[in-house]
Amino acid sequence: MRIYRHYRDVPDAFRGAVVALGNFDGVHRGHQALIGEARRLAKERSALLGVLAFEPHPQEFFRPSPESFRLTPLRAKSRLIAAQGADVMYALHFDSEMASKSAEEFVMEVLIGGLGVRHVVVGADFQFGQRRTGNVTTLGTMGSAEGFGVTVFDPVAVPGHGKISSTRIRDALREGRPEEAAGLLGHWWTVEARVEHGDKRGRALGFPTANMRLIDCLKPAFGIYAARAAIMEDERAIAYHDGVANFGIRPMFAAEVPLLETFLFDFDADLYGRHLAVELIAYLRPEAKLESIEALKAQIAEDSAAARRFLAGAPRTPPFEI
Repeated sequence: MRIYRHYRDVPDAFRGAVVALGNFDGVHRGHQALIGEARRLAKERSALLGVLAFEPHPQEFFRPSPESFRLTPLRAKSRLIAAQGADVMYALHFDSEMASKSAEEFVMEVLIGGLGVRHVVVGADFQFGQRRTGNVTTLGTMGSAEGFGVTVFDPVAVPGHGKISSTRIRDALREGRPEEAAGLLGHWWTVEARVEHGDKRGRALGFPTANMRLIDCLKPAFGIYAARAAIMEDERAIAYHDGVANFGIRPMFAAEVPLLETFLFDFDADLYGRHLAVELIAYLRPEAKLESIEALKAQIAEDSAAARRFLAGAPRTPPFEI
């Protein structure tokens, strides 16, 4: 999949696609269904399948905050979108220039002039343009006038649970329900980052951990998780390892910055500087301040055993039931 960070000067070979439009944070089951409809239409028309999303997320531009809400930063999002069969991703930079475009300017300059779209697929609640004045009616009217097709895709709902949304997934993760989040996502939620040097306490305790800072993604509930970690190389997972992870401030040591610390089972190699993708499979317990180092070691051993038991029966891909 090719990725373009601009809409100007896109090569002709990557213009004229059937394009799915949206933010696609999480690339959840609803997003996958929408992209799937665009894929079906692209195949019918012998056209490329494109996905357009803004980077940074418009909410980050309009309401900046030190705490990220993102489920999938660009690196993870692009990999998930590529897995949906996209030929090209337009990860367009969202800045003051983009924010100031009217709905009509966005269609004429970006969709037509820049990308030469053949057909677009959007959700029913899609809004665009300065002050969100454009909607699916605007898009349909302009598409008819300018010669590109528009498909409005109904939101995906789960029987008994309602519409799938990135907000619901964020809430589930913040409240320590990663299995529910995975059911809505259609994949395990994953934290990706480079492994940093830590204070070596885990190694001293006999449980060496890979330490990662969550800089540009949502912070889930503090606590202990059954986890699977993929060692990444050239955007590919080259090895998977089961493990147990702690996310939080380590109450016994009063860390100032929350860290994700993952102990990989039956693994002994240097991971410093490597890119790791850690799937949070199940929430085992909250963080706790224990009475002694010996009590901490015993608790880590108990958590490791619980994680092993859970992961032994956990599927590689999460079930859709929630």
